[in-house]
Amino acid sequence: MPGGFRTAAVFVKPLLLATTRREWSGGEHLPQDRGFIAVSNHSTYADPFTFAHFLYDHGFAPHFLAKASLFDIPVAGKALKGLDQVPVHRGSARAKDAVDAAVKLLERGDSIAVFPEGTLTRDPDLWPMKGRTGAARMALEHDVPVVPVAQWGAHRLLDPYGKRPHLIPPKKIIMKAGPPIDLDEFRGRPADIETLRGATDRIMDTLTAMVADIRGEEPPSAPFDPRARNAEGE
Repeated sequence: MPGGFRTAAVFVKPLLLATTRREWSGGEHLPQDRGFIAVSNHSTYADPFTFAHFLYDHGFAPHFLAKASLFDIPVAGKALKGLDQVPVHRGSARAKDAVDAAVKLLERGDSIAVFPEGTLTRDPDLWPMKGRTGAARMALEHDVPVVPVAQWGAHRLLDPYGKRPHLIPPKKIIMKAGPPIDLDEFRGRPADIETLRGATDRIMDTLTAMVADIRGEEPPSAPFDPRARNAEGE
């Protein structure tokens, strides 16, 4: 693992150890012999830290696809670049750059950490919402496995869209990795919207089922779809 990640962990990990109680499982499903895409649900800005902690403690350097604007922040931006994080230029001619950079990491055997929803869930009860197709596209076009890592509890550490963390008492964080998602029926097909949507729904359905198991609750019959809501003017 690159030294930069170990250096960052020296500062971040003690805080996470002091403020969380970890119930982690499924680390055996993380491939040791090839690059892979780890996907997780997203309900709070604390999720990247708990997701990274889980991957790091299982021996993987967490590489996130992050908004390009974060790389312009003094000090933090330099740190992100030094840790091989991938800037995403949404809605611009450089949007493909993120995919190209992510593919290079996968080809050298690294893992990519992705929140397929693309942003914090808009579901009022924090269930995973309808996902974007980027992770599925990378997985299908470059034949890499997608490993689901469901998580629950980070929203107690930091409220959705909150800025002030709740550090005391320590919050229970549950992280559970599952076997690589079976996307074989979508591989070898044209990467059209039907194929990408089908693979993406399979990814999100798997994450939702795992979150439901962790929570011990029934998820909604259909995932929250922010684009449909926007079209309705809500």
